Amino acid sequence: MSRRIQEAYIVAASRTPVGKAPRGMFRNTRPDDLLAHVLKQVMGQCPSLDPAAVGDVIAGCAMPEAEQGMNVARIALLLAGLPDTVPGMTVNRFCSSGLQAVAIAADRIRLGEADVMIASGTESMSKVPMTGNKIAFNPEIFARDENIAIAYGMGLTAEKVAERWQISREVQDTFACESHRRALVALANGEFMEEIAPYSVENREPDLITRKTEVRARMAMQDEGPRADTSMEALARLKAVFARNGTVTAGNSSQMSDGAGAVLLASETALKRYNLTPLGKFLGYAVAGVPPEIMGIGPKEAIPRALRQAGLQLEDIGWIELNEAFAAQTLAVMQELDMNPARVNPLGGAIALGHPLGATGAIRTATLLHGMRRHKKKFGMVTMCIGTGMGAAGIFEAC
Repeated sequence: MSRRIQEAYIVAASRTPVGKAPRGMFRNTRPDDLLAHVLKQVMGQCPSLDPAAVGDVIAGCAMPEAEQGMNVARIALLLAGLPDTVPGMTVNRFCSSGLQAVAIAADRIRLGEADVMIASGTESMSKVPMTGNKIAFNPEIFARDENIAIAYGMGLTAEKVAERWQISREVQDTFACESHRRALVALANGEFMEEIAPYSVENREPDLITRKTEVRARMAMQDEGPRADTSMEALARLKAVFARNGTVTAGNSSQMSDGAGAVLLASETALKRYNLTPLGKFLGYAVAGVPPEIMGIGPKEAIPRALRQAGLQLEDIGWIELNEAFAAQTLAVMQELDMNPARVNPLGGAIALGHPLGATGAIRTATLLHGMRRHKKKFGMVTMCIGTGMGAAGIFEAC
């Protein structure tokens, strides 16, 4: 039986604030709790929707183990109070896991296999390190030169990109400064208020006098990463950490982070049945491979594919969320595709706002959809590089 292609609309999008790892505001918060929080939030934004109508909850996670293992999607949806008839699936495409979740959810709707889906992502880099708790590379990676780059650290691949595309240290630091400046302006202007679901953080501390444990709670309201004291002088004092005489530093790289995001998608049938108002429409998604040693250039290959799917040109895209894994790779992608810098990360990027790996795609989708509506942009894109040599891009239209 053939299935008819239908539109996939985003009707709710929310995220937690992003905390610094490993010593930030979410250092003691479980990633499944963060995910449950945003699942509750998107459902709460659609009070007329029958929770049992959700066809699946898909969650991206780059390191799905320990506190974010055991199929974190299913666990979080049950913690969120969704009916036990709603299934859940965790997906992993490293840094694009959250965006991959959105694409899978949208495709289920577009194929007519579901009318309501939730796509999401969660990551705690405080709880689970970037390479996981057990590094176990296949020995064959080290046996042949053509595979050795699979084992390169992400920072070393950024150095390779900086060298090949001639991105200087000064240019990288200038870009990093601008990322913080834009993020600070965005915070001051309340740009993230619509998308952020404040989270109550509880910390337990012993009182040595009373010999009791005191529970202190505070509300996390905004991203922890942007720094007002960032300057070219401060960045220039940082040493390269991935290569001798290199140019990539902690200051011009994305911040290790904790956070979660979710978007609720619906078909046109569901819009009418549950009286839902769309924020935007999903237009297409593409992923592409590149040599692992220059993994950061991945979006250069994925973006043209996604644009072709959507029937658009790059100049049609008014808002681009290009994940700043490193200033070097972001600048190289912008240079290769001749991107307008004013349209790329207008509210700052991961260098300032953080990059909780598998959650980032869902988080930045929320930023994009709310931002396009506020600033009256018709088309937008979320794109990122992916470890081991890939790139991904998703295209959206504001409603």
